[in-house]
Amino acid sequence: MTTMSRRTARPRQRASAAPTACPCGLGEPYEACCRRYHSGAEAAPTAEALMRSRYSAFVKGDAGYLLRTWHPRTRPERLELDPGMRWTGLEILGTADGSAFHTTGTVEFRASYRGGALHERSRFERVAGAWAYVDGEFPEELA
Repeated sequence: MTTMSRRTARPRQRASAAPTACPCGLGEPYEACCRRYHSGAEAAPTAEALMRSRYSAFVKGDAGYLLRTWHPRTRPERLELDPGMRWTGLEILGTADGSAFHTTGTVEFRASYRGGALHERSRFERVAGAWAYVDGEFPEELA
């Protein structure tokens, strides 16, 4: 007589979800990229890194981070983000200065959103050693 062994069904293990790509466009998972700046664990080391992390904060709706990284001289009292805004991509068009060896820097970028794009040349300065967004100008308006 042949007996068949009966297997008990094991609960299926869920496959772990793939890490979410960071909105900043560098291709890293958000947790290993801009999240460390958003959480305050690290400060952005360059003006471009701060620009990318601020874009990610807009995508994530993190107004607190945006205010914390805004230069005190130009920072608004509050910031209300449009919950209906859908940012779709970031393209860095150029940078000037803004490294560990500079006190100022400029980042020109195009941030796309559903229905259009924002083209800005942002200025950054160090405040107490950390990069801060000062202001921006819109190249189309300069022509």
